[in-house]
Amino acid sequence: MAAPTAVSPPPASSLTTPSPVPVDPVAVDVPTIGAHGELARLGLDDRGQLAAPADYARAGWFAAGPAPGAIGPAVIAGHVDSTTGPAVFYRLRELRLGQPITVTRADGSMVAFAVTEVRQYAKDAFPTADVYGPVPEPELRLITCGGSFDRTRGSYRDNVVVFATLAS
Repeated sequence: MAAPTAVSPPPASSLTTPSPVPVDPVAVDVPTIGAHGELARLGLDDRGQLAAPADYARAGWFAAGPAPGAIGPAVIAGHVDSTTGPAVFYRLRELRLGQPITVTRADGSMVAFAVTEVRQYAKDAFPTADVYGPVPEPELRLITCGGSFDRTRGSYRDNVVVFATLAS
């Protein structure tokens, strides 16, 4: 399978500062790993957990949380793979400190973030407060599955979480 094509970051003149009025995100770009895609709106599933995007090639934004660029941790989730191959966040675990993430919003503005941390957590020890809890500035979390695959449950045992803050 071919490696994803890298996406160039947007020009600095198109980036905006945090918005006091939330504007829904419509796309995410993670050029270092060649991830780009439109965003679906996500809610909670029947168990009260973040629902996964229906489309494996598309990430989703947790619409009940902050929008990217608003104060708080905006959460975007995507699949790592499917039965047919890699999905939108297949290479998420490869991100490193300082690498860029850009979110495009419905009004055409863009918000730039920089990776501050990449962590892997067992699903049964997921740090909900660290991922979804209040923070004083706009932040971003990207989430996908990771670790080994549990064939009995039909899912991965871990989650990979990328933490990012507004780029300066």
